[in-house]
Amino acid sequence: MWESVAASVAGIMGAVAAAAPTPPPTPAVDATPVLTSTPFGALPAQGVTHTVTIAGRGTLTATRVTFTTTADLDGVIARAEPGRCAASPRIVVCDLGDLLLGAAAAVPRITITGRIGTGVPPGTLVRNRVSVTSVESTATDPRIASNAYLLPGSAATATATATDPALESPAVASEVRPPGRSLRVPAVAAVVVGAVAAGTLLTRRRLRRRHGLPPPAGCND
Repeated sequence: MWESVAASVAGIMGAVAAAAPTPPPTPAVDATPVLTSTPFGALPAQGVTHTVTIAGRGTLTATRVTFTTTADLDGVIARAEPGRCAASPRIVVCDLGDLLLGAAAAVPRITITGRIGTGVPPGTLVRNRVSVTSVESTATDPRIASNAYLLPGSAATATATATDPALESPAVASEVRPPGRSLRVPAVAAVVVGAVAAGTLLTRRRLRRRHGLPPPAGCND
């Protein structure tokens, strides 16, 4: 009897479970950081503002935004809406908590201001990078945005320019006449021609004397 009752109860529970609706799958999170640097290409001692926003759709849990740069920022200040930030000359970390992304939600925004350090040498590659991590996107798979530019006045570039053979004086590169040869060849030729003429004249005079012939007119022997 008890066996039949247990079987009936199990059958009823199975039917109820089969009839219960299946919960919808959790929608995928689409989060994309956007980094804007103004002015882009800031020089040493010049002020710059980096703005980070997160576009997309879905929910981010325990969201963290990390900003890094390869050039020191003097007097750096960072503000997050929502959340809080900890700032240093090259790294800013902002914890934004749980975020709801979408058309009806406010766009998360981080503003970082400062001045490019006066000690940053010419030729430095200034690279600004932002990563967004959360429970849905761990540190092994962050969302990333970046920009970069090269500070002008590289010492290496100046040295290469000064020693570049392609930039030598055109007068030197286009010189055709080898030095010390253009005047020697005509002088030697003139000496040889004169010697041959004098030898010919002496030979003629000796032959005339030997045969008793008078000298030609106009020639003083």
